[in-house]
Amino acid sequence: MPPKNLIFLSIVILFTLVSADALGQCAMCKAVAESAGEKQAEGLNKGIIFLMIVPYLVMGTIALVIRKYNKQ
Repeated sequence: MPPKNLIFLSIVILFTLVSADALGQCAMCKAVAESAGEKQAEGLNKGIIFLMIVPYLVMGTIALVIRKYNKQ
């Protein structure tokens, strides 16, 4: 595997592992989660993670498309 691909793969794996532990919340979300039940708080955390991941996936897809067309 060429060094550039290995570096890119390492960065993707690093970001994936770091974002899996980022179950944090903003102050308002934390207050709502504390007053709600455990199941609702877990759902709120998953919703926050989903909203955080989508822009990265979109930007990653755009970057891959640009990279593909620049190689040709």
